[in-house]
Amino acid sequence: MVYWQLLLVYLKIGIFGFGGGYAMLSLIQYEVVDKYQWLSLQEFTDVVAISQMTPGPIGINSATYIGYTATGSIWGSVIATIAVCLPSFLLVVLISYFFNKFKNNKYVAAAFTGLRPMTVGLIGAAALLLMNKENFIDYKSVLIFIGAFWLTWKYKVHPILMICLAGIAGLIIYW
Repeated sequence: MVYWQLLLVYLKIGIFGFGGGYAMLSLIQYEVVDKYQWLSLQEFTDVVAISQMTPGPIGINSATYIGYTATGSIWGSVIATIAVCLPSFLLVVLISYFFNKFKNNKYVAAAFTGLRPMTVGLIGAAALLLMNKENFIDYKSVLIFIGAFWLTWKYKVHPILMICLAGIAGLIIYW
């Protein structure tokens, strides 16, 4: 039963996840935490953090982890990962077939123009979703953010090095 639910949930997430992984987060959180309670809010927040640091898209990384957590089996990971990728794959194949014919069509251009602000809104919703009581932002976190932003902007520090440095700073400050 849980495999079927996992398949349907991640097919839905894959279909309605315009804008990539960050835009999917509010829908993933609703389905996984609120509706099916496969994860707690704190666990979901941890999954998002880990998915951001690991290579690959956040939606796929989180689907793989949540699929395993929900079922306790690698098959849950496989089902969730395939289900979240399948709608996009089929859509890209379909669009690429017809795109050259309709790329200058005013209705197609208008549809893509309408999708852009919706994507920005979904990413903003994901940011607001992560601002919860489990992710309380204190002045120490703000200082780490400002330091990371400044080092990246001024000295072009590599993102992986910045993640390591921010982790070390957090360990020192919060220990």
